[in-house]
Amino acid sequence: MARRPALNSSASTDSTVTAPGLRRTLKLRHLLLFGIIIIQPTAPMSIYGVVSNAARGHVVTTILVAMVAMLFTAVSYGRMARVYPSAGSAYTYVGSELHPLAGYVVGWAMLMDYMLNPIICVIWCSAAARNVIPQVPYAAWVVAFVIVFTGLNLLGVQASSRINAGLALGMSIVVVIFLAFAIHYIALVTRPMGYAWLQPFYDPATFSAGRLFNGASIAVLTYIGFDGISTMSEEVENPRRNVMLATVLTCFIIGVLSAIEVYAAQLVWPGRTPFPPSMVDTAYVHVAMRVGGKFLFQLLNATLLVANLGSGIAAQFGASRLLYGMGRENALPRRFFGAVSRRSGIPSNNVMLLGLITLAGAFMLTYAKGAELLNFGAFIAFIGVNAAALVHYKFRSREKVLLPALLPLLGMAICIFIWLNLDKDAKVLGVSWVATGLLVYLLMRRKRARSDSAGAQA
Repeated sequence: MARRPALNSSASTDSTVTAPGLRRTLKLRHLLLFGIIIIQPTAPMSIYGVVSNAARGHVVTTILVAMVAMLFTAVSYGRMARVYPSAGSAYTYVGSELHPLAGYVVGWAMLMDYMLNPIICVIWCSAAARNVIPQVPYAAWVVAFVIVFTGLNLLGVQASSRINAGLALGMSIVVVIFLAFAIHYIALVTRPMGYAWLQPFYDPATFSAGRLFNGASIAVLTYIGFDGISTMSEEVENPRRNVMLATVLTCFIIGVLSAIEVYAAQLVWPGRTPFPPSMVDTAYVHVAMRVGGKFLFQLLNATLLVANLGSGIAAQFGASRLLYGMGRENALPRRFFGAVSRRSGIPSNNVMLLGLITLAGAFMLTYAKGAELLNFGAFIAFIGVNAAALVHYKFRSREKVLLPALLPLLGMAICIFIWLNLDKDAKVLGVSWVATGLLVYLLMRRKRARSDSAGAQA
């Protein structure tokens, strides 16, 4: 997910300027590890069934199409990190290079992403928990996970970088175990022949360009979080080179790993037959059951449950801080959103509000609808960053970069095309959210104008 630090108005490209106390100690390998930890090695597994049903089985192709869009966008993020080495936010890039209102729209769309991430994580965790204890109703699991997310954030409990690195290593080991079982199963049971090896990429019996790009619009969720690398610009050796290189390489590595994971799954369980509603959210663990029995089913189910728990808790944490930042800057009512608990030092109003939103959203949305709506906001940020990179390097900056217009234009074009292939309901809800944000912006602006006018008269 995109991070939003405080707005930095500096447009200096001098990479030697750092905030007091920060040292440039991070090398390229550190950034790559950080990026992979953020995105998680199991990234495509949670959305596998949803993408498979949307794209009629062409999950590998959707992952690769989404990767192309993200690679162009990653170049733009890396380039803009040169310009704003301490900001690292689509909100900042777009607001400074295009227009403050455009930056606000991007920030508002990012807020929707932060709010939706805990919702889809609760939905997935509740479905995964029912795989283990089906006697407990879905609603009870939803309430339990919302309480866990909200309670831990009210206590200020956050996983350390060492814990996150350990979890990423554990997930990687589970991925290797699954692939070993899958290869064994494919060799002894399915035994694909000839064209069957290519069917996960293209199946003429089920192929539809519209369905493929609709699937790609969901598959982008695999890469969400790569832009977090840009937030570390102040602590990186040679940030002008390493931030962009790490961002691009992270997208590429995750894309290749994800393609391998879903390719193996599709050879085990061909995608011509859609997953039933009861299985679609946790389809990948059912593939694991087929290749490795109950042991692998439970192992992968538990691994993805932990991954989604961590992602949801972190996203709710980020959303509460984003709301706090917007309240402190009077973009939202400051009395509520800009308040911090004296006892805990946490914006508890925001955490509890997000808990209620997560609870309601988990009952109102499906995992598929939530994922598409989340990507609606993500694509607005991606399109905005590509546009910011185009304007800066083509029209404003004297710095010479490779293909300053073509690369961001390609990134914009692909992102817009995939964005247009989002589900109609997701686009309607997304546009409504943006319209609400614009209304809030106008109301807050009018309120500030009246306050300034009253102050001047006094």
